[in-house]
Amino acid sequence: MVNVETIQQNYPLHWLVWINNYVELAKELSTNAHDIEKHDTRGRTPLMLAVTLARTDCAVVLLHHEANVNTENTQGWSVVQEAVGTGNPELLQMVLARRDYQRYCNRVAGIPELLHKLKQAPDFYVEMKWEFTSWVPLASRMCPSDTYKVYKQGSNVRIDTTLLGFDHTNWQRGNRSYVFKGQNDGATMMEVDHETKKVYVEHMKLLSDDNIQLMEPSEEGILARLTSPIVTTYIDTDKISFERNKAGIWGWRSDKTEIINGHECKVFSASNVELITKTRLEHLSDADKVRARAPRTPLQSFLGIAEQQHENSNATTSQEYNNVGNPCNITPEEYFDPDVDLNGRDIGRPKEVNTKIQKFKATLWLSEEYPLSLQEQIMPIVDLMAISSSHFAKLKDYIQMQLPSGFPVKIEIPLFHILNARITFGNIFGLDQEIPHVGHLQETNRMTCLVDDTCFEPPTGYIKLGN
Repeated sequence: MVNVETIQQNYPLHWLVWINNYVELAKELSTNAHDIEKHDTRGRTPLMLAVTLARTDCAVVLLHHEANVNTENTQGWSVVQEAVGTGNPELLQMVLARRDYQRYCNRVAGIPELLHKLKQAPDFYVEMKWEFTSWVPLASRMCPSDTYKVYKQGSNVRIDTTLLGFDHTNWQRGNRSYVFKGQNDGATMMEVDHETKKVYVEHMKLLSDDNIQLMEPSEEGILARLTSPIVTTYIDTDKISFERNKAGIWGWRSDKTEIINGHECKVFSASNVELITKTRLEHLSDADKVRARAPRTPLQSFLGIAEQQHENSNATTSQEYNNVGNPCNITPEEYFDPDVDLNGRDIGRPKEVNTKIQKFKATLWLSEEYPLSLQEQIMPIVDLMAISSSHFAKLKDYIQMQLPSGFPVKIEIPLFHILNARITFGNIFGLDQEIPHVGHLQETNRMTCLVDDTCFEPPTGYIKLGN
């Protein structure tokens, strides 16, 4: 077993957090001699360790020295989720404010970089048709569709949509254009609301550390988090395998191809796609737990038949703990020794976790001849939209896997519970249906798309708001 000297030598910041010596921690961090994002043997950064152990003073010091809040532990829980799990409103408020500040800064830094990356790629216009489908007839009738229209010229991007978001069983409708314009000193983002004829303008510029209080969540927001379950949903990509679909009967079976929007595509199935939803309840009162477990609507209750549920609770939340951060009384020698099996014990309040696993098959239609590049042209657009759109974030997760070769002209993926999203690319360069201010030029060996500057300007007569 490791001794204290080894721990101090290998994990100096983690050790100071463990013994709650925040004064010495501040001194050590001021020297810039340490890796503030180093993971310990259990996969936690010093900040994650401080939050899990409910060491508020150490967390303050680490946040002041810009420790990354957007990090996860080996179980996939974020720093914010661990802060909720402690039930400590002061700790949660600090962590949330810093997370939102870091997200804003990453967004401000990331968008100009994405637009610069796009500048190098050829200009284009394409439509992404989103259709939401379900095997449940009642839900199927409620499913909407939308066509995202994407314009790209130099370092300017415009995306038109009428589907703004999804909240449980409610679809939020609108008619918006999102315009991103790259400049030498940053980027400008415009959200154009065609219904109210208003344009919200934001010039992306970095906030100083002093502005962090602008990001502080409201007391109502903190209370809502502390009285609601902690939920994380992700697609498990480890077991996914791709297989070429076959056509024909018996001995005449061959690789399946289909024509999608005029392009010949190979059809693949992705097997063993698992959508995993984990829900934690250990921080809730008994009344909040009853509310959390009750289905929200008869429809959602009905849809629950699609799920397999596993409870892996190791919490005994009725008893009082003398040591809230380490109720299992794990010693540092045990914790920091990778060879010691903790037998299900862990630091922090014992977790009460329900896991739901939903298995799906996904389908892809891939074209070798499509005139767009997935990595150079489409991925930066998906990255832009994933900042604020949950279904684009899911699409991003999916297409970042090692797909077979070719451009995914059509993709069918699981999205929410019994809901599938079908995304089809079409009307490339406005060739199938004419689009105002979009043209094309046929050159010897390729076609060039011509997108006019006016596409990236708000319509005349709209009211501009913001900076």
